Amino acid sequence: MTEIDRRTLLRGAVAAAAAGTAVTAAGIAAAAPIRRAPAASADADVIVVGGGMSGLASAKTLRAAGRRVLVLEARERAGGRVHNVRTRGGVTVDGGAEFLGPTQDRIAALATEYGVATLPTYNQGESLFWIQGVAHRVPAAVPLPVLPGTAEAALAMAEIDTTALGFPVGEPWRHPHAAHLDSITWQDWIDAHAHTYEGKLFLALAESAPLSIRPHELSALYMMNYFAAAGNERNPGSFSRLLGVDGGAQERFFDGGAALVPLRMAAEMGDSMVYSAGVRAIVEGPGGRLEVASDRGTFTASKVIVAMSPAISDRIDYRPGLPAERIEVCRGHTMGRIAKFLAVYDQAFWRDAGLTGQVVGDGVPIDVTYESYGQGHHVLMGFISADAMAVLDNRPDAEFVEQCLDSFVRYFGPEARTRAIDYGFKKWDNDPWSWGGPTATTRPGVLTRFGPALRQPVGGIHWAGTETADFWTGYMDGAIRSGERAAREVLAA
Repeated sequence: MTEIDRRTLLRGAVAAAAAGTAVTAAGIAAAAPIRRAPAASADADVIVVGGGMSGLASAKTLRAAGRRVLVLEARERAGGRVHNVRTRGGVTVDGGAEFLGPTQDRIAALATEYGVATLPTYNQGESLFWIQGVAHRVPAAVPLPVLPGTAEAALAMAEIDTTALGFPVGEPWRHPHAAHLDSITWQDWIDAHAHTYEGKLFLALAESAPLSIRPHELSALYMMNYFAAAGNERNPGSFSRLLGVDGGAQERFFDGGAALVPLRMAAEMGDSMVYSAGVRAIVEGPGGRLEVASDRGTFTASKVIVAMSPAISDRIDYRPGLPAERIEVCRGHTMGRIAKFLAVYDQAFWRDAGLTGQVVGDGVPIDVTYESYGQGHHVLMGFISADAMAVLDNRPDAEFVEQCLDSFVRYFGPEARTRAIDYGFKKWDNDPWSWGGPTATTRPGVLTRFGPALRQPVGGIHWAGTETADFWTGYMDGAIRSGERAAREVLAA
């Protein structure tokens, strides 16, 4: 590329931004919100694209090593998919990632460092398994209700745990049975291991509850890696650690909201954070210097870490273009459809009925609930996932709220509506910088063909994001791990 061509591209990218458009990898203009005028250009040793947990972890590691870092964040806030929302009445609730549990060492360490306390998830009494309109009460310590299909689901869970032992976490394409597992969907795997409605439902919920995507849309190899990733270098992942409360990934939550961690990290970085700086193009200039065109101007560095989901990172225009494998691995990732609805109460009336506030099953639109508390309130949180979210995506907010409250009424009785004093929600599908959540997943055939490109640097560009983690991929802990790993790559280079 000539100097004239390079400057033309950068001017075009920023001009498109000023006009409210984004230049994609395909060179097609797409709508994007612009909130601030461009600022003057600046230099850094490393530019981090994305101010979520992975980007902040990268920047923190690099700054500790003495590198000059700029973090370009498209939103007007840090945190990415870790985001506190305010209810109508001003209560702070978790709109995105919320929980933490055993072996999630990195997020636990940062919470301690930044003075963010955690509270135990309420898990006393009985939980509800909602199946075909019937509520089955089960002691919180019992993983499954005694129903047709319980035995086959238990056997399948044991096979999952056995597969997780010695699994090549983060590199599932190296598993001895990778070719087979990546040739089938998780629904295919379920159908081979369960024959009753209840057994199939249990195993489907083990996937759809944390990933918000239906089993027929997901590679079985991805799902096995997801189970195996629910641990650390000393503790293999397991079914119960991924999905459980006591001893599991939902064991605790953050007092004041999980977003306190990234917000405090970002505040510590001061002027190293550049907000409303959606990145439009990354161009390799003379001597390998990288020029990053954003809504706040063009910045240069010798290295760039793109800390974004692979499902959306190819919206950036890369010059020269990315290798075919990287393009394919990005196209092979899909964000789930998801929203969180949270109703606020002055008392946890469900506890008086001996309930934990936890529901899982085939109800709609909310199919999974948890209780949290703090600030003098109690909160029922519900996930709206996959097909149910697709139906509600473009419905009026008032209808969305009423349908969510209807779900709570079915599970906990009319008090769920009459005693609600406030509510809040976050629709991630409509977030222009996320395109859904909670994490990106792959369909069959992607990981075995293109998986290694997920973390393979391209010139001076390195990749972070929770999807690129080894352990706890899809979680805050995985995001931090990925950011620290990308920073180590840059320092080693």
